[in-house]
Amino acid sequence: MLSQVSLYMENKKGAMREITSVLQREGINILGSVTNDSPEYGIVRMVVSDPEKATRAFQEAGYVCKLTDVLGVEIQDRVGELNHLLTALEESNINVDYLYLSFNRESGSPVMIFHTGDSMEVEECLTLKGFRVL
Repeated sequence: MLSQVSLYMENKKGAMREITSVLQREGINILGSVTNDSPEYGIVRMVVSDPEKATRAFQEAGYVCKLTDVLGVEIQDRVGELNHLLTALEESNINVDYLYLSFNRESGSPVMIFHTGDSMEVEECLTLKGFRVL
């Protein structure tokens, strides 16, 4: 299981650079991220090399943020693999709240990062179905 940093930010010019500056200052690498925005505010969700340190640094910089458990599933880089994963989840009656793409730096394989209701149970289910959960 992975820890994701969810960060709430004002939707303004330079906001992402400010966020990446905090991470750079702390020596923290972004491993995967997705940004959802609205006209006034956005949510940045990211898996980073040190989520606890990132959360402290963001809070000290005045951001509202939290840690959330997410799953990372390594898949093959070929047509239909995401569909295969989503089918396995649907067959087990598991809802995916959101997902985004990352990569395993060692193997070069894609990693789908996603949030669901019960990460521990879903991790066990996917492992039993033959998926590699990080």
